[in-house]
Amino acid sequence: MEFPGSIAEQLLPDRLDRVSLSFLVGGLEVRRGGVGANIAVGLGRLGLAPVLVGAAGADHAEYDAWLRANGVDTTGVLTVPELFTARFLCTTDREQNQIASFYPGAMARAAEIDLAGVLARTGPARLVLVGPDDPAAMRRRTEECRRAGIPFAADPSQQLARLDGEEIAQLVGGAELLFTNAYERELLLRKTGLTAEQVLGRVGSWITTLGADGVRIERRGAPPVHTAPPPERALADPTGVGDAFRAGFLAGTVWRLPVLAAARVGCLLATLALEAVGTQEYRFDPADFLHRLAEAYGPAAAAAVRPHLPARSGIRSKGNPAPAGPSSNSSTAAAGT
Repeated sequence: MEFPGSIAEQLLPDRLDRVSLSFLVGGLEVRRGGVGANIAVGLGRLGLAPVLVGAAGADHAEYDAWLRANGVDTTGVLTVPELFTARFLCTTDREQNQIASFYPGAMARAAEIDLAGVLARTGPARLVLVGPDDPAAMRRRTEECRRAGIPFAADPSQQLARLDGEEIAQLVGGAELLFTNAYERELLLRKTGLTAEQVLGRVGSWITTLGADGVRIERRGAPPVHTAPPPERALADPTGVGDAFRAGFLAGTVWRLPVLAAARVGCLLATLALEAVGTQEYRFDPADFLHRLAEAYGPAAAAAVRPHLPARSGIRSKGNPAPAGPSSNSSTAAAGT
């Protein structure tokens, strides 16, 4: 929602102990989101077979149809009839100040989902991304992967602020991939008390997104790898850019591309998200994607990706769900709200 005035001007310094504000907003936009769903949609557009694992309320039927139409297997979603789906409510004023709240709703029941049961229905997963979710669900998902020997990626993201150092260390230990942005990286180190070298001793690769400066990938005993994003055609909305990067990087990982090539796929998909308003509204056209890869990183970069991309392009129709035809022999599960 948008408030055309200033929120600060509505706050009375001598009445801050009793705040009761009501705003007449100038606009309301309802957008699809959720980290797991955003990443799964990106994977689906790239031609993989993502399985979304999370909890939603009885109000998610239309969203479920949208996800399936975009190549996402939603059989891993638990429906909680008595609750609403998690949502973020935000009012932004003319000075970009915000008043916001997050309602977890059905997300609080995500720990009830049995990953083994989901994969028994969908087939084995090449990789499981454990994204920000109910902390109990994150812990369960990580332990399930360890017990079953399933490679997993740790992406605690927004939940780093809520988790303590011991919980964070447990969630990331043994991860094939660890995703953070630059701020989350420092927060992780401060809360766990670990050094960067110690973290690298517990994970396979640490991927740190750096905004306009691109991405850095680190492995213990190896020099860091860095790549910059391609030039954007427009700057529309940064929301969901990190999720799009993760989808592209995970796709490249499942395709067994070299880490630098996977990061470039992620950077370009993130750029597409940056050029559109909303987290899932960007259009994906394989031919244009390959052209932009070649333009930014050279013909060899496009040639490595070409065999893996689907023939279809763009956002699929909401009314015509299409099967998620994988370009690999296994699926990728995106767990999180």
